[in-house]
Amino acid sequence: MLSPPLVPPAIIIPENAPFTADQRAWLSGYFAALLIQEPATAATALTSGEAAQITNGPALASNDDAPWHDPSMALPDRMTLAEGKAAPSRLMAAMAQQDCGQCGYNCADYANAIFLKKEERLNLCAPGGKETARKVKELFAELGGEPASGSTSLASETAHAPLGEKGRCRENPTEAVLIERRRLNGEKSEKHTYHIEFDLSQSGVDYEVGDAFGVLPVNDLGLVDQIIAMLGVAHTTEINGKRLRDILAEDAALGAAPDKLFELISYVTGGASRAKAQALARGEDPDGDAANLDVLAALMKFPGVRPHPEAFVEALDPLQPRLYSISSSPKADKGRLSLTIDAVRYRIGSRKRVGVASTHLGERADIGARVKVYVQKAHNFALPSDMSKPVIMVGPGTGVAPFRAFLREREAVKASGANWLFFGHQRQESDFFYRDELEAMKERGALNRLSLAWSRDGAQKFYVQDRMREVGADLWRWLEDGAHFYICGDAKRMAKDVESALVDIVAEHGKRGKDEAVAYVQSLKKTQRYQADVY
Repeated sequence: MLSPPLVPPAIIIPENAPFTADQRAWLSGYFAALLIQEPATAATALTSGEAAQITNGPALASNDDAPWHDPSMALPDRMTLAEGKAAPSRLMAAMAQQDCGQCGYNCADYANAIFLKKEERLNLCAPGGKETARKVKELFAELGGEPASGSTSLASETAHAPLGEKGRCRENPTEAVLIERRRLNGEKSEKHTYHIEFDLSQSGVDYEVGDAFGVLPVNDLGLVDQIIAMLGVAHTTEINGKRLRDILAEDAALGAAPDKLFELISYVTGGASRAKAQALARGEDPDGDAANLDVLAALMKFPGVRPHPEAFVEALDPLQPRLYSISSSPKADKGRLSLTIDAVRYRIGSRKRVGVASTHLGERADIGARVKVYVQKAHNFALPSDMSKPVIMVGPGTGVAPFRAFLREREAVKASGANWLFFGHQRQESDFFYRDELEAMKERGALNRLSLAWSRDGAQKFYVQDRMREVGADLWRWLEDGAHFYICGDAKRMAKDVESALVDIVAEHGKRGKDEAVAYVQSLKKTQRYQADVY
C-alpha cells in the first residue's frame, strides 16, 4: 500500500461549533497544515498563543476561494487578485499554482506552512523560479520573518526538513536502478524524447497510476568543472568534509543565479561592477541579460572575481528534485516504473544549456546506475473507481505519459469503460510516441478512440484542442454518458487552450450559453470528473 498523501483529508469543524464561518475555515486549514508536518503531535501542538490566533487570525489559504489559482496567469496578475486578502492567501498567490507537489505540498498548503512558521524553506517552488522566491521572501518579511534565514542555503537545506517515510518524500529518497533507455523520436525529429525504465525491486516502494516520480539529479560534470575553473581552485577542495566537485555536482543548483550569489559578488568587487551586482541582487536588470544568467554566466559576467569556495557554495540554492509523471502501471509492469522524458537542450549565445534531470536520465547516467528517487502520491489525479466509466485523455507530447499508464492499468484490470486518447506533437513520422503500443491497444479494443494532431505536418499548425473541436459532438456525448476528462502537459498555454475548447464544445453541442458552459466544466472539476496534471 502507498503511504498517505502529503495533503491530508479535509478536516471539517462542525457548524454548531462556537465559531464564525471564517473561523471554522481557518481552523480546518490550520489543523490540515499541522498534520502535513507533524502528524504524531498535531493534537498537542497548540500553544496558548496559537489557540488565541484561531479565533482572531486570518483564514488560511484554500483553493476554494482563490481566483488566482490558474497556472497560466502571470504573477503580477495573481498578486493583484490577492490584494486585500489575508497573508496566507497572498503567499499562495505567489506560488506557481501548478500543485505539482515538487515542493512537497500543494500551493495552498505550502503557503499555509510558511505562514504558520512550520516551513522555513522559502525557495521550494521550482516552477515559480526566482520571481516566486523573491515575492515569498518579501511577504515573509512583512510577516516579521527574517528574509536572510528564510532563503535556504545548501548548508541548511535539510536542517529543518521533516523526515518522512523512506522513498515517499523528497527529504528521504530511496534508490532505484536505471535499467532501460530508448529514444522515442525518429532521427528527423527536432526533439530528443526518451522512454526510461527503473527496477523498483530493491527500492522498498510501490506506486499507483497517476502518481509522480521524484528524481534527485546530478549536474553535468562539464559544467561543474567550468565553474571550478572560474573559481581558480582545485576540484579536491574540501568544504565541511566534502569535495567541492561533489557538492556542485550533487547538491547545488547551477541554473538561474540566485540573488545571494550577486550579493556575494558585490562584496568582493568594486566600482561599476559592485553597483551592477547590487542591482542584480535586488532583482533589477541593468544590462538586459538577467534572465539568461545561470551560475556560470554570472561568474563570467564579472571576470576576475573569485569568491572563496565556501562562501560561494553558501550563496547557491540547493539542487531541487524533479518530478515526472509515471508512464507505467504496477499491474501491467510489475516491479518496474517508467518515465517519458524530453531531454531539454537550448542555446544562449555561444553556450549550450541543458536540463539537469532530463539529460542526466536521458544521456549521462549509465544503465545499471542507482538513482536517488521517491514516489510522490498523486493529488486528485486518478482513474475513476468505477471501472465502467469512460475516460477521455488529452496528452500531447510527453503529456501522454500518465495516459499510457492509465491505458495499461485499465487493460490489466479488464475495465469495461471505453477509453479515448487525444495525442499530438510536431510530426507524425518522427514524433508519434508509443505508436506500435497504441495501435496494438486499438486492435485489442483496449483503446477505443485515438485522435491525433500534428502541428508541423500541414500548412497551418494543428493542435489537440483543434482536433477536439472537430469531434466535439462525440466528445459531448461521452461527457453526458459520464466520462471522466483528463489533461496532462504544459500549464501555461496548452492546458488553458484545451479547457477553452472544452467550454466551446459544451456550449455548442450542449446548447448552453457561455456562462452555463463554463459552469458545466467547473462542475466537472468539483466532482473530480475533470482532472489535470500540468507543469
